[in-house]
Amino acid sequence: MTRITALAGIVGISFAAIFVELADVAPATAAFFRTLYALPLLIVITRLSGRAVRPRRERLMAFGAGMLLAVDLTLWHTAIDLIGAGLATVLANVQVVWVGLVAWLLFSERPSRVAFVVVPVVLAGVAMISGLGQEDAFGEDPVLGTIVGLIAGIVYASFLLLFRQSNRARGRPAAPLLDATAGAVLGSAIIGLFDAGFSLEVTWPAHGWLLALAVVAQTLGWLFISVALPRLAALETSVMLLLQPALTIVWARILLTETLSVLQWAGVAVVMGGVLVAGVRGTVSAPAEQAA
Repeated sequence: MTRITALAGIVGISFAAIFVELADVAPATAAFFRTLYALPLLIVITRLSGRAVRPRRERLMAFGAGMLLAVDLTLWHTAIDLIGAGLATVLANVQVVWVGLVAWLLFSERPSRVAFVVVPVVLAGVAMISGLGQEDAFGEDPVLGTIVGLIAGIVYASFLLLFRQSNRARGRPAAPLLDATAGAVLGSAIIGLFDAGFSLEVTWPAHGWLLALAVVAQTLGWLFISVALPRLAALETSVMLLLQPALTIVWARILLTETLSVLQWAGVAVVMGGVLVAGVRGTVSAPAEQAA
């Protein structure tokens, strides 16, 4: 049942980039409404799961993590516009590598030997995804899209680390996710002030896709993943998480007719291989005093 729950969550989030493309709204608009529409559902789920008293500090940290998430979502949506749903999702999963590096900088968690091998390999794959200026590379601006996607991955890694610190008890996942989503709503609204394309107008079918994004990916998908993945072995977790970009590429090919170049396909293979190794072996080691 745990694997089925995890698989359901991964399939759910694999449609996130597809819904963003189909909505066809400004990046900040998509970030704002996907989190705003998720709030009522998360409030109901949190109430039904029972009240859990969480320290104010943890709630504020989760809220702050959500504001970082708003930045990440806006950047990621921009990357989707520039390089397509499939490749942008592959780039987003590079956060597995960045989490280790950010943890090194912020929390003094020592990078493992694996990190020094995996990072250059993944970066080489990322360069291949950009198309290296070739004419058959897919995307409106694949080079810029790759750069924006990388920055989004770094911001997402920072969000994950701060969110992890805000949920040390690892209890009911809905409550911290609710706090983070509230922070993302505020963050997205602030970013929207600087986005000329940001709009509060509700139109159809754009907001139908945004509502599907909020329910399927933003809420249910991540709740299922938060419940199931911690109960699985590291190898299973890493392999299952790689299903997300793989499935997104399939959906993008079928639903959006995205056609990658040979070089970009090779880059996808290199990046996903590196991410798998990073997920299984880890990119940080415990600090010496913790190890002792």
